[in-house]
Amino acid sequence: MILLQVVVGSTIMVMTAIIHAIGQAVGLRWLIMARAQHLLMASIWTRSLIVGALVLVMFLATLIEAGLWATVYVVLGAISEFEKALYFSTVTYTTLGYGDVVLGSEWRLLSSFEAANGVIMFGWTTALIVVALRHFSKTLQRLGALD
Repeated sequence: MILLQVVVGSTIMVMTAIIHAIGQAVGLRWLIMARAQHLLMASIWTRSLIVGALVLVMFLATLIEAGLWATVYVVLGAISEFEKALYFSTVTYTTLGYGDVVLGSEWRLLSSFEAANGVIMFGWTTALIVVALRHFSKTLQRLGALD
Protein backbone atom coordinates (compact mmCIF):
# COMPACT_ATOMS: atom_id res chain seq x y z
CA MET A 1 0.00 0.00 0.00
CA ILE A 2 2.93 2.35 0.63
CA LEU A 3 4.18 1.96 -2.93
CA LEU A 4 0.69 2.70 -4.29
CA GLN A 5 0.56 5.90 -2.21
CA VAL A 6 3.99 6.94 -3.50
CA VAL A 7 2.90 6.34 -7.10
CA VAL A 8 -0.44 8.14 -6.66
CA GLY A 9 1.12 11.04 -4.74
CA SER A 10 3.94 11.47 -7.26
CA THR A 11 1.51 11.36 -10.18
CA ILE A 12 -0.71 14.02 -8.63
CA MET A 13 2.34 16.19 -7.90
CA VAL A 14 3.33 16.07 -11.58
CA MET A 15 -0.24 16.91 -12.59
CA THR A 16 -0.34 19.90 -10.22
CA ALA A 17 2.97 21.12 -11.65
CA ILE A 18 1.39 21.05 -15.11
CA ILE A 19 -1.64 22.97 -13.83
CA HIS A 20 0.66 25.49 -12.15
CA ALA A 21 2.69 25.92 -15.34
CA ILE A 22 -0.52 26.64 -17.25
CA GLY A 23 -1.52 29.16 -14.57
CA GLN A 24 1.89 30.79 -14.87
CA ALA A 25 1.56 31.01 -18.65
CA VAL A 26 -1.87 32.66 -18.32
CA GLY A 27 -0.60 35.00 -15.60
CA LEU A 28 2.43 36.00 -17.61
CA ARG A 29 0.14 36.73 -20.52
CA TRP A 30 -1.33 39.50 -18.32
CA LEU A 31 2.13 40.97 -17.95
CA ILE A 32 2.86 40.76 -21.66
CA MET A 33 -0.42 42.52 -22.39
CA ALA A 34 0.68 45.31 -20.02
CA ARG A 35 3.49 46.46 -22.28
CA ALA A 36 5.97 49.10 -21.17
CA GLN A 37 4.19 52.00 -22.86
CA HIS A 38 0.94 51.05 -21.13
CA LEU A 39 2.70 50.79 -17.78
CA LEU A 40 4.09 54.30 -18.11
CA MET A 41 0.61 55.73 -18.65
CA ALA A 42 -1.08 53.48 -16.12
CA SER A 43 -1.98 54.67 -12.66
CA ILE A 44 -0.70 52.90 -9.56
CA TRP A 45 -4.18 51.38 -9.27
CA THR A 46 -3.99 49.90 -12.76
CA ARG A 47 -0.52 48.49 -12.10
CA SER A 48 -1.77 47.03 -8.83
CA LEU A 49 -4.75 45.52 -10.64
CA ILE A 50 -2.42 43.81 -13.11
CA VAL A 51 -0.39 42.29 -10.28
CA GLY A 52 -3.64 41.38 -8.53
CA ALA A 53 -4.78 39.58 -11.67
CA LEU A 54 -1.58 37.52 -11.60
CA VAL A 55 -2.19 36.65 -7.95
CA LEU A 56 -5.80 35.69 -8.74
CA VAL A 57 -4.79 33.47 -11.66
CA MET A 58 -2.25 31.67 -9.49
CA PHE A 59 -4.78 31.31 -6.67
CA LEU A 60 -7.26 29.75 -9.10
CA ALA A 61 -4.54 27.34 -10.25
CA THR A 62 -3.96 26.44 -6.60
CA LEU A 63 -7.68 25.88 -6.06
CA ILE A 64 -7.81 23.57 -9.08
CA GLU A 65 -4.80 21.68 -7.74
CA ALA A 66 -6.42 21.22 -4.33
CA GLY A 67 -9.58 20.12 -6.14
CA LEU A 68 -7.57 17.50 -8.00
CA TRP A 69 -6.26 16.12 -4.72
CA ALA A 70 -9.82 16.14 -3.32
CA THR A 71 -11.10 14.24 -6.35
CA VAL A 72 -8.40 11.61 -5.86
CA TYR A 73 -9.41 11.20 -2.20
CA VAL A 74 -13.04 10.62 -3.21
CA VAL A 75 -12.14 8.23 -6.07
CA LEU A 76 -9.90 6.21 -3.73
CA GLY A 77 -12.65 6.11 -1.10
CA ALA A 78 -10.37 7.83 1.41
CA ILE A 79 -13.02 10.53 1.98
CA SER A 80 -16.64 9.95 1.01
CA GLU A 81 -17.95 13.45 0.25
CA PHE A 82 -16.35 15.90 -2.19
CA GLU A 83 -16.97 18.98 0.01
CA LYS A 84 -15.26 17.28 2.94
CA ALA A 85 -12.43 16.12 0.67
CA LEU A 86 -11.98 19.63 -0.73
CA TYR A 87 -11.91 21.08 2.79
CA PHE A 88 -9.32 18.51 3.87
CA SER A 89 -7.33 19.11 0.70
CA THR A 90 -7.18 22.90 1.03
CA VAL A 91 -6.24 22.64 4.69
CA THR A 92 -3.53 20.13 3.84
CA TYR A 93 -2.28 21.87 0.66
CA THR A 94 -1.78 25.11 2.57
CA THR A 95 -0.16 23.15 5.43
CA LEU A 96 -2.67 24.69 7.84
CA GLY A 97 -3.59 21.21 9.04
CA TYR A 98 -6.51 21.65 11.44
CA GLY A 99 -6.76 17.89 11.99
CA ASP A 100 -10.55 17.82 12.27
CA VAL A 101 -10.70 15.68 9.10
CA VAL A 102 -8.02 13.03 8.66
CA LEU A 103 -7.33 10.20 6.26
CA GLY A 104 -7.47 6.60 7.41
CA SER A 105 -4.19 4.81 7.99
CA GLU A 106 -4.32 3.15 4.56
CA TRP A 107 -4.10 6.56 2.76
CA ARG A 108 -2.55 8.94 5.29
CA LEU A 109 0.83 9.06 3.55
CA LEU A 110 -0.91 10.90 0.70
CA SER A 111 -1.57 13.87 2.97
CA SER A 112 2.17 14.38 3.47
CA PHE A 113 2.67 14.30 -0.29
CA GLU A 114 -0.06 16.91 -0.68
CA ALA A 115 1.45 19.16 1.99
CA ALA A 116 4.89 18.95 0.34
CA ASN A 117 3.24 19.63 -3.01
CA GLY A 118 1.54 22.73 -1.63
CA VAL A 119 4.77 24.10 -0.17
CA ILE A 120 6.51 23.68 -3.53
CA MET A 121 3.66 25.32 -5.46
CA PHE A 122 3.40 28.24 -3.03
CA GLY A 123 7.14 28.78 -3.37
CA TRP A 124 6.77 28.77 -7.14
CA THR A 125 3.92 31.27 -6.95
CA THR A 126 5.87 33.54 -4.62
CA ALA A 127 8.87 33.49 -6.95
CA LEU A 128 6.64 34.31 -9.91
CA ILE A 129 5.07 37.30 -8.16
CA VAL A 130 8.48 38.61 -7.06
CA VAL A 131 9.75 38.33 -10.63
CA ALA A 132 6.65 40.14 -11.92
CA LEU A 133 7.10 42.97 -9.42
CA ARG A 134 10.81 43.28 -10.30
CA HIS A 135 9.86 43.37 -13.98
CA PHE A 136 7.38 46.19 -13.34
CA SER A 137 9.87 48.10 -11.26
CA LYS A 138 12.74 47.77 -13.75
CA THR A 139 10.49 48.67 -16.67
CA LEU A 140 9.19 51.78 -14.90
CA GLN A 141 12.73 52.79 -13.88
CA ARG A 142 13.95 52.38 -17.46
CA LEU A 143 11.09 54.57 -18.67
CA GLY A 144 11.81 57.17 -15.99
CA ALA A 145 8.45 56.72 -14.33
CA LEU A 146 9.93 56.11 -10.87
CA ASP A 147 12.24 59.14 -10.82
